[in-house]
Amino acid sequence: MKKIIALLLAVMMALGCLALSGCGGDEIIVQTNAFFAPFEYYDGDKIVGVDVDIMALVGEKLGKDVVFNNVEFKTIIDNVADGKLCDCGAAGITITDARKEKVDFSSPYFTSIQYVIYPAGALEIAGNDGGVDYVLWDQLSGKKIGVQQDTTGDIYVSDEIAATEADEDYGWNGALNGSGAEVVRFSNGQLAVDAMSAKQVDVVVLDKLPAGYIVGKNTGLSAAALYYDGGDEADYPTEEQYAIAVTKGNTELLDAINAVLADLMKPDANGETKLDAMVKQHYGLE
Repeated sequence: MKKIIALLLAVMMALGCLALSGCGGDEIIVQTNAFFAPFEYYDGDKIVGVDVDIMALVGEKLGKDVVFNNVEFKTIIDNVADGKLCDCGAAGITITDARKEKVDFSSPYFTSIQYVIYPAGALEIAGNDGGVDYVLWDQLSGKKIGVQQDTTGDIYVSDEIAATEADEDYGWNGALNGSGAEVVRFSNGQLAVDAMSAKQVDVVVLDKLPAGYIVGKNTGLSAAALYYDGGDEADYPTEEQYAIAVTKGNTELLDAINAVLADLMKPDANGETKLDAMVKQHYGLE
């Protein structure tokens, strides 16, 4: 009987190591949402992109295979925090204080701003900042705004609608509060754009590069940066930084990711980095 119990315990421990990260396996399991080009997207039935290339280098550094699993974006942080289904999340994930309580983040490797996608001619450009055309938040008043659920666009739009000075969670008035604006959530950005084409939403708010990629693939659309009204001072963008999310305590993986990112972000003699080249490649610029 003792032998049987010991055998059962051994089997259970082996199964646990298959489910949990940090058990000495030869794979790095990465969760992503593969509808966020150029960082992750499908080429046929294969997931490719900037984040895939980064993690491939991490795999080489650690001598491990890297496996990407496509999931809904909203599940990634909790799955990484739990550490049972994956070791890390790479999906153009924005660093936030709330997320930092659940996971460890790598060094930031890309700074993005939010963009508004809209039918050509539907919005008037409010200004130009260093060659970047932009619109202001209040131009979205009263509109149905499509977003990818649980992304930075969703967070910003939802807060600008909900925030009031009287609410202790905010303490400020959102640019869209009381305007009749409404947030409509989709599982990915392309679905939000499809809904706009079907006149189910008026505009879509998405990160800069995915927005540009989608506009480039769809006729009749325009995109502009989304800025805050600076009042007496200069208008300024809605900005965030991307990083790779790692299960807390997995220092070996986190250190390897940071080492790879440090190498990729070293500028050459022309001021360009290997990461810049990756982005250009997957964006179709070279």
